[in-house]
Amino acid sequence: MRVIAGIYRGRVLKSPPDNKTRPTSDRLRETLFNVLAPRIDDETRFLDLCAGTGAIGIEALSRGAGFVTFVDRSKRSCALIEENLDKLDVSENTTEILGLDADNFTGREHVTGWDIAFYDPPYEADYSIVLHEFGFSSKLLNDGGLLVVEHHSKKHIPDEVGSLRRWRILKQGETSLSFYERD
Repeated sequence: MRVIAGIYRGRVLKSPPDNKTRPTSDRLRETLFNVLAPRIDDETRFLDLCAGTGAIGIEALSRGAGFVTFVDRSKRSCALIEENLDKLDVSENTTEILGLDADNFTGREHVTGWDIAFYDPPYEADYSIVLHEFGFSSKLLNDGGLLVVEHHSKKHIPDEVGSLRRWRILKQGETSLSFYERD
């Protein structure tokens, strides 16, 4: 795994030692960030939910995001994210790593929201709880915020959840990205 573009372009990230984590492919990350690029600047708050290796959030930092929150329930994944951030010498003022389950994280009260949230749970996971929280909470996404869900192409993901409306789906092989905005 490598960082595709931005200030960390070409830098290699440490991968998980087992096959339990399914990192987003370089090709799919490039496709994702081609869509997100106009929305990312030094004011952007980015959420990498079910972060795994942290590759998505690190790509956002590399491309200019001001702050990234990494969330993963696995202590091993959180340690791997920390190693990757240290390897790139990323400032601690621009990131936070939280060892929480996605359902617990989205169900909490948050003082500030995020401009872009990327949610990539295991394909067999129940997406409904997290989608419900994003669709019915006004605290998770900032005004104009965007939620991107990575899922298996054959998995049914609703077009609408509360105030969220899916406006785009990108398919690449067996993987799809669903893009949601507030109505």
